[in-house]
Amino acid sequence: MRILVANRGEIARRIMRTAHRLGYETVAVYADPDVDAPFVHDATQAVRIGPADLAASYLSVEAILEAAAGTGATAVHPGYGFLAENAAFAQAVIDAGLTWIGPHPKAIASMGSKIEARRIAEDVGVPTIPGYSASQDPAALAAAGDEIGYPVLVKAAAGGGGKGIRIANTPQDFAAALREASAEAQRSFGDDAVIVERYVTRPRHVEVQVIGDKHGTVINLGTRECSVQRRYQKLLEEAPAPNLPDATRKGLRTSATDLARAMDYDSAGTVEFIVDDETGDYFFLEMNTRLQVEHPVTEEITGVDIVELMFTVATGTPLPLLQDDVTFEGHAMEARINAEDAAAGFAPQLGTISHLRVPDGVRWDSGIEAGSEISPYYDPLIAKLIVSARNRETARITLAQALDRLIVGGVVTNTGFHRWLVDQQPFVDGRITTRFLDEASVPGTPDIQPIATAAAQAWVDRYDNVRRGPVWDSLPGFRVTSHHTPRTVFLADLDGETYRAPIVGTSSPDAASIDLGRRSIALNVGGQTYTFDVLTRSEHWAPSASVGHGPADSVVAPFPAVVTEVAVTSGDLVSAGEVVVVIEAMKMLHSLTSAGPGVVDEVRVAVGDNIASHYVLVTFAQEPAGSSQEGQP
Repeated sequence: MRILVANRGEIARRIMRTAHRLGYETVAVYADPDVDAPFVHDATQAVRIGPADLAASYLSVEAILEAAAGTGATAVHPGYGFLAENAAFAQAVIDAGLTWIGPHPKAIASMGSKIEARRIAEDVGVPTIPGYSASQDPAALAAAGDEIGYPVLVKAAAGGGGKGIRIANTPQDFAAALREASAEAQRSFGDDAVIVERYVTRPRHVEVQVIGDKHGTVINLGTRECSVQRRYQKLLEEAPAPNLPDATRKGLRTSATDLARAMDYDSAGTVEFIVDDETGDYFFLEMNTRLQVEHPVTEEITGVDIVELMFTVATGTPLPLLQDDVTFEGHAMEARINAEDAAAGFAPQLGTISHLRVPDGVRWDSGIEAGSEISPYYDPLIAKLIVSARNRETARITLAQALDRLIVGGVVTNTGFHRWLVDQQPFVDGRITTRFLDEASVPGTPDIQPIATAAAQAWVDRYDNVRRGPVWDSLPGFRVTSHHTPRTVFLADLDGETYRAPIVGTSSPDAASIDLGRRSIALNVGGQTYTFDVLTRSEHWAPSASVGHGPADSVVAPFPAVVTEVAVTSGDLVSAGEVVVVIEAMKMLHSLTSAGPGVVDEVRVAVGDNIASHYVLVTFAQEPAGSSQEGQP
């Protein structure tokens, strides 16, 4: 079998790893920004399918099928995201005479609509959350919200992955929630229909891994906890889900299996539920008819290679195990390593991976290597750090220790956030809910000067050791005396901020990566990697001013992005908190608002513009004469 992987990054490498172990050849397809990506080099063959634009490359069914035909591929695995839950793509692959490594198209289509999925779940007897499977009529939807009772969740009827979801806490919030959810749903899935449903106040997100074959066998591989979320995007998962009542755990697994069996499900999939942490009640949320990002934690506690099972059942071979053959051992956790700055509201980050050091004894599913470029075109996930141990507490400690040793330099990531998270009491107790990050205060950026000083000390220690060298140490009667002359090292961080770091002979940090040739150092402090360039004497140095974010009377881009909506024009009066521009970065929409009341002076961007970080998007004029507004945005 020659398998074309219709995806990129870490999941493409993950699929290829199992394929190569089984003796299969692989074909990678790539867009221009990925020409030198590790997954391209991992494949047996690689084919360019288009430019950076998603629609013209990774979402182009025609380009992918042409690549399959041109390389002699006999099967297609879609990974996750992109076309993985596109029933038309699955059918096109089958119609082309290729083996589709995924569920049959009818299952994908039925679960792709939350309205249809809810109906099927109800028919099977799976509990569903009180709600209104609606049309696109705003009045009917608002009435449904009043009937259900606030707070309510407004979410896209099509698709998944946290797109097109907003919360309305009061009737006054409903119109804005509906507008934003519908717009994001239309952009993400080409369908602006939404569902309104009850919002559980202490919700946990628990899912069940299922897999079936083409002979009617369906089994489940247990539960996963996925409650650590930001904007409905999962950040850390574990298996099995902790602290579930026995009745709830059994009900979840039975419900998931019954739903998959009713659909004649014939591949790997995940049935997702909302669990009320106060009562143990559970409600069907959706089914993802594909491989999940978090599948490694299930593999770690079952010893099952889920990708291999997908290969097996796609060829028509019966599953090699039944439900009674599935056993569970220990506990596993997965931290998603994203290129984003948690201290700055999880803002997407770009750059080049300059240092990479992964601790021993962990599973590292990664789309990057040292030298990899992180671009704005795709989602921010760059790697997954997975640990397993005999019990949950040992797994938690193991993950903390691994995060303390991990070095990912050159790009800001969320590793420090994960290190903070695993010590938070709700996580320690295994009682975290999906609201945790809405209620908790994520630590901000610490004082960088002490970190720069530690980096300078590590640099000097390494430089002195190399300069002294083993030859001098081996000479009879030769001894290098301590050098106590005060020294100062000048460094610059990723933002160009410069630091004067005096060396006083303190010990250097253990978790550091130093490149003498490039005069670069990355060190781990509190789980977060900080990267510095060491300036030479010939380089100009002066204390940096803070990075500029535009004048007070403007709205600026917090990071590189694409403009998706401009909500104002010159002369408009705006109030504090009013949306001015909406931008998209790494597949996420971000609404930029006015800091205060004012009058729009100049709009400097249009829909579709690519903008750089700190670019001024909209400026505001002074208040017009006679205006009663106070303050400036």
